[in-house]
Amino acid sequence: MLSQLYIKNYTLLDRLDMEFHPGFSVITGETGAGKSIILGAIGLLLGQRADSKDIKAGCEKCLIEAHFDISRYALESFFQENDIEYDATDCIIRRELTASKSRAFINDTPVPLSLLKELGEQLVDVHSQHQNLLLNKQDFQLSVLDVMSANLKTQSYATAYSEYQTARQQLKELEESIARNRDNADFLQFQYNELCNARLVAGEQEELEQRQDTMSHAEDIKAALYETDNALSAEGTGIVGQLKSAIHALNSIEKVLPSAAELSERMDSCHIELKDMAQDISSLLEDVDFDPAELDSVNNRLDTLYSLEKKYHCDSVEALLAQQEQLKQQLSNIENSDEALATLTARVTELKAVCQQQADKLTAQRSKAARIVEQQMLQRLVPLGMPNIRFEVRMEKTELGHSGQDKVSFLFSANTSTPLQPVSQVASGGEIARVMLALKAMISGTVKLPTIIFDEIDTGVSGKIAESMAHMMQEMGQGGRQVISITHLPQIAALGSSHYLVYKEETPQGTASRMQQLDADQRVREIAQMLSGNNITEAAINNAKELLSGLRPK
Repeated sequence: MLSQLYIKNYTLLDRLDMEFHPGFSVITGETGAGKSIILGAIGLLLGQRADSKDIKAGCEKCLIEAHFDISRYALESFFQENDIEYDATDCIIRRELTASKSRAFINDTPVPLSLLKELGEQLVDVHSQHQNLLLNKQDFQLSVLDVMSANLKTQSYATAYSEYQTARQQLKELEESIARNRDNADFLQFQYNELCNARLVAGEQEELEQRQDTMSHAEDIKAALYETDNALSAEGTGIVGQLKSAIHALNSIEKVLPSAAELSERMDSCHIELKDMAQDISSLLEDVDFDPAELDSVNNRLDTLYSLEKKYHCDSVEALLAQQEQLKQQLSNIENSDEALATLTARVTELKAVCQQQADKLTAQRSKAARIVEQQMLQRLVPLGMPNIRFEVRMEKTELGHSGQDKVSFLFSANTSTPLQPVSQVASGGEIARVMLALKAMISGTVKLPTIIFDEIDTGVSGKIAESMAHMMQEMGQGGRQVISITHLPQIAALGSSHYLVYKEETPQGTASRMQQLDADQRVREIAQMLSGNNITEAAINNAKELLSGLRPK
């Protein structure tokens, strides 16, 4: 529920700070006084795009802020999911406009316009002539039936339909894959044979590259090993032989120099290690040999691997082996495609049957709701100046879709001689407005609607019809709900529990729009002026008092 609206420097409004109340409220004022400006400001709070021209001339910044009591809307999850502080009794939405940017806030948290719009749609419903176009849309007419259907199991159907659609998509993809694979079967087989004939072995590329590198530097390796072997084992000058002589020398003096024994043992350990190393190097020297034929063989094998990797866009033998396995699986799928296709086709048929059962349940419930809607719409439209009204909800079967299998049309005839046709095609603008009012009044008794603002829904009506519309809007505003009507009719204005006047005022800074809540005496004069014009007569005053005393809600 909208509890307060604050506007600063928006078009002709320099400042507005107004409290709003539950129930049925009315806003009146002469044409051009600024009622549309207030609606425009509210539209910005609901996520509409802003224009720098909206800023009042001569000002740098525009501010629009609204406070809402959202304790009845069960919106905690919205705030939690978007990491916004939740305050059930005072939710603050704000827009700030400058010449270069627009910013939006929910409870002082900056948010994108999409999020502001998502929340705004749950808080305020501005009903204008544009919204009457909803009667052209199938999903709106279907949603009315769903709202009026008690305990409608839409989630069960949605789950079944989702599973059915997923299976259908999988079947489609399988059919397309089989068709492609069958067209390419010979090519796939050729690729698979090519990789198989290569006799790939994981890790062989790294091993071959190492062998290639070793054989390419065989002379350098052999020279280094020969030099090392000569340093260790050469007769008379080799390190191993000289170390052996040094050990014998130490052993000869260990009786007269005890510490020589320890040194001898240490040298002996080194001698053993060096002797082993000398033998290993000698063996390596014998093994290292340059064989041009073997190098050619290694190079040819690596060329084969590199060529396959380039051809199949792989970077290793392991990736080629994975490609080989994938080709094998594709060929296997082709061989077993009929079986897989039959299995998935049976799955789709089974899920469609489940989906159809759920859709039939929706249709049955909607059919019952359709009769209720027809009855209630007749009851509500007859007092709105349509004594010969006929209203029918026609349901037709369609293909299974996201909402079931039902196509819904609201058929309408205001005269006994006119055949029933879709309401959007035959009803006048005033009739469509009354149909929408009746629909919303009907729905308001079933679900928690947000604050509803009717923008001159009474256009083209007067007298008793206007009075009936006022009673209907008053009914919608009961039970803690909030309905605000912008009106030019005194019959409607007199029924509001709160009355606001929008007017223009000349100031030293230029023309400015103003808004005020009227007290009892001010309401009498405003309604009298609506009855008789600027020349307020005593009769108009008395008529206004009669309207207020007779129609004001008790």
